Amino acid sequence: MLDDIDALLGTYDENKRLKAQLDDFTVVRAQLDEVKMENERLAALIDKEESLLEYDPVYATVIARNPDQWEEKIIVNKGKRHGIEKNMAVMTADGLIGKVIVVTPNTAEIELLFSNNPNYRISAKAKGDKDVFGLIEGFDMERNEMMLKRIDSGFKVEPGQTVVSSGLGGIFPQGLLIGEITEVSTDDYGLTQMAYVKPAANFALLDQVVIAKRKMTEIDGSDGGGTMKDLTHPAEAEGDEK
Repeated sequence: MLDDIDALLGTYDENKRLKAQLDDFTVVRAQLDEVKMENERLAALIDKEESLLEYDPVYATVIARNPDQWEEKIIVNKGKRHGIEKNMAVMTADGLIGKVIVVTPNTAEIELLFSNNPNYRISAKAKGDKDVFGLIEGFDMERNEMMLKRIDSGFKVEPGQTVVSSGLGGIFPQGLLIGEITEVSTDDYGLTQMAYVKPAANFALLDQVVIAKRKMTEIDGSDGGGTMKDLTHPAEAEGDEK
């Protein structure tokens, strides 16, 4: 009888030990999966350097996101001490997501493309046999899509075309993926066209980002008019993008 009890106690202790090991294995496996996913995201970000030949990429991690402004702003762990300045472009491995609007010594606040700021404009182009230029202006809350406006009515744009940054505004690097056109309509009494653009980046899952900075030129006036001069900080640049 005592031998049976000892055997049962031994079995219980062994099961408890094995369960603890299994729990430890599950935790380690989850951690390894997370590390693998993070490595894949970082590797994809590094590949973005091909689009940043004239830029100095700074890698950052999202550390805060206000629930009241979930679709509009994020905060990352790089700031003035890391060379970050206002108006620098920000992207993920999937595409462009926004720009820096506030900088502290160790953090930066990013305004996302989903922002309802009426002054937020991005020079962009729809890729095709012949690139068609326009401006990303505004965000349609019901469709959850951006709007590409000021497209000349004489040019053909259609659903399925890829939209990228044109680089003409001086803030955002050229050729960064923004999204894909889902619908095209006539705007401004038939003088121009407007297209809805589905974002390429997943704004609900922002963790690792790249901030781009470069020495650039300033264009005084709109639509490329005026004089040009060298700039050290993109915060001083003016153009189509605001």
